[in-house]
Amino acid sequence: MASTTRKSTAKVSTSSYDVAEHLRTPEEMAAYLDAWLEEAPDDVSGIARALGDIARAKGMSQVAKEAGLSRESLYRALSEGGNPSFATVLKVARALGLRLHAQPA
Repeated sequence: MASTTRKSTAKVSTSSYDVAEHLRTPEEMAAYLDAWLEEAPDDVSGIARALGDIARAKGMSQVAKEAGLSRESLYRALSEGGNPSFATVLKVARALGLRLHAQPA
């Protein structure tokens, strides 16, 4: 008697996760950035990407306009390989309605 093996033909659907879709309130945005600053304070690229995620959640064009930057330069600065100047970080934070503050380590 020959045995037969059945292969599953069910298709698995995947979609990419975009954190920007889940950052809805200023409090959520601030908590997300705080988490990056707390958990990976030396990951400059990661922190820049976190700012980029928040900017996308708020609307990149609006943030660029409020920060006095072009949309393209904002995308470039906050991309994975971006290296924004501190002045850019401050402009973006202000445009996002976020305030950076210091506390003893």
